[in-house]
Amino acid sequence: MSPFGGNLFGSEKSAAPIGIIAMSSITEIGSKINDYLVDWSNAAGIEEDTFLIESECPRFSSGDGKGLIKSTVRGKDLFIIVDVGNYNIKYNYFGMENAMSPDDHFQDLKRIIQAASGKAHRINVIMPILYGGRQHRRSYRESLDCACALQELEAMGVANIVTFDAHDPRVQNAVPLMGFDNVMPTYQVLKCLLRDVDDIDLSKDKFMVVSPDEGALNRNMYYASVLGVDMGMFYKRRDYSTIVNGRNPIVAHEYLGNPVEGKDIFVADDIISSGESMLDLAYNLKKKNANRIFTYATYTIFTNGLEKFDKAYEDGIISGVLGTNLTYRSPELLSRPWFHEVDVSKYIAYFIEAINHDVSISKILDPHAKIEALLKNRK
Repeated sequence: MSPFGGNLFGSEKSAAPIGIIAMSSITEIGSKINDYLVDWSNAAGIEEDTFLIESECPRFSSGDGKGLIKSTVRGKDLFIIVDVGNYNIKYNYFGMENAMSPDDHFQDLKRIIQAASGKAHRINVIMPILYGGRQHRRSYRESLDCACALQELEAMGVANIVTFDAHDPRVQNAVPLMGFDNVMPTYQVLKCLLRDVDDIDLSKDKFMVVSPDEGALNRNMYYASVLGVDMGMFYKRRDYSTIVNGRNPIVAHEYLGNPVEGKDIFVADDIISSGESMLDLAYNLKKKNANRIFTYATYTIFTNGLEKFDKAYEDGIISGVLGTNLTYRSPELLSRPWFHEVDVSKYIAYFIEAINHDVSISKILDPHAKIEALLKNRK
């Protein structure tokens, strides 16, 4: 049943009929979202086979592309879902196979918006990984990719953007008049942890939250607060005299906080890229006699492969890695015994229904009551 009572599809509050375009980068989660919405509409007495609208972004042999929408979007409350981090989509370019980059995905998003030709009642973009999100601020003479992208979408008529765990949500200041929701799937993460780790004890003397750095402090403070446990943190000591790959290299991770000895540890971050920082933290925590270590990242992309995490799991350094299905996960990752997938498709369906019916989403954004009920049932 819908979180809003299951009858919103039949109410007069609906802004317009829903239409969903799931770009080729995110068809799996798009199908799941559609299934939830179809079930809710049928429960409300409105027969719907699908809300999905077929689209395509073919390319010419020269590499030029175009966007095609294969059925009408006139009068629709259009939701376009895109995963700009999906590196598994490929196309032919002068006889070579080229993997799509975030830039390519963003261009295809704009092509689909253009193909709608202003006929949709409203255009909403659901972009779990925010395009250019890691280049969110300017230091010295640098581009501001994320801010410019948001302004470009606003100029094209996009009314709302929904993203998940933005690297720095303050980038929304670039578009103060456009709807911008930064969502944290905290409830879904804890639900997955309790489901997959049967013997985990979340009491204060057995469990602890550790922030990997000062940038992730707020998200880890929330976990510690709703669980009622202690929190520690690491800060990254960098060498500001040199630059490697555009960044100052990390010299060491220094720990601040209560002892971790004998406790299960939970570490949350927005992204696991190479994973080296997360592994450094895990080895450091083990030296301090921590018990099991569970890490979570909204986006587990593992740009440097999985071998180091395989070894850390075999050596008992890391007991599990949680990650969402909001971006592409390789078959190799999904097969690993240490990986636990957090399904966020139902959460997105909630958002689509709420936005479409112009109702408050505060209960979705702050899932404190649902987490309390989850913990109560666990006890």
